[in-house]
Amino acid sequence: MGKLDGFAKLTFAEVTQGVTAGSAAWHRPPEVRLERVQADGHLRVLRPEGLAPLAHPWPEACDHDEVLVEIKMAGDHVDIVELKRATLRRLAREIERIEERSPPWMGEEPLWVVAPHLPSWLHTVRALERLAPGCYRVGPSPFQFLWIAANELPLRDELVPFLTARAGQALDEFARWVAPRRDVEWVISMLEYLPMSLKTREDLLRRFARVDDPEIEARRQWILQALLDHSPEVKAELIEQGVEKGIEKGIEKGQLTEARALLRRLLARRGFAPTAAMEAQIDACSELDTLHRWLDQAMTADSAEEALA
Repeated sequence: MGKLDGFAKLTFAEVTQGVTAGSAAWHRPPEVRLERVQADGHLRVLRPEGLAPLAHPWPEACDHDEVLVEIKMAGDHVDIVELKRATLRRLAREIERIEERSPPWMGEEPLWVVAPHLPSWLHTVRALERLAPGCYRVGPSPFQFLWIAANELPLRDELVPFLTARAGQALDEFARWVAPRRDVEWVISMLEYLPMSLKTREDLLRRFARVDDPEIEARRQWILQALLDHSPEVKAELIEQGVEKGIEKGIEKGQLTEARALLRRLLARRGFAPTAAMEAQIDACSELDTLHRWLDQAMTADSAEEALA
């Protein structure tokens, strides 16, 4: 999964139930039985009345039990081809839902596209109705079709999952606003994944004093490596001073610690309880590629044993 949309999906998964007070939940759907046709995810509406008082687009989900969501992050293609592919994935999910029930489900699967901007070309091929800042109804359409322009959305706690799709200056504004409102671990993940300006990233990093939590320190070391990779002049200076080797060793150790912690957290969220032997297997693994492979497997595995295969 790509780093940008991966972070957005993780935020939807972690934040949605909290910001909607349990009124909606994020689910990663199984792959549809069509080659290369799989949506980013869908929102399952659990308590419609809880969505009604929230900022748009949440109230638009009240009349549905599920909404298909497509996320387009900064740098992703947002053209007519991608629009058609999104509607194809929506139709595939709709067919899947029809086949799942007897008698067949007769509804229409809604589609929400989340992107930084409303593309100018969309005005030329569709009729757009502005429902609220950043929320547009796309027509004509037999199903609910919303385009959510994250850069135009207000900074509201319940909109954090959508706001992760911001870009440019709007992303910087979101990052500075959200940093004191979320826990340190989430903020460091945001710094790791979202392409905000270097100045904003540095300003936010200065807010964090050193802590004893090895997971948080591991994430900070990853960010330090990223900054070094993007600052060759600083890296050259460190080489001259003879300290880069020690930094790289510390960063590698931190990456292993972080990967192990993320793996354990993911297994716990999937409802898996690793045995003592599995815990020892995770601690003994010193290959970052192996830990990353286990992380990927844990996202879809049916058991802890399968995840660590």
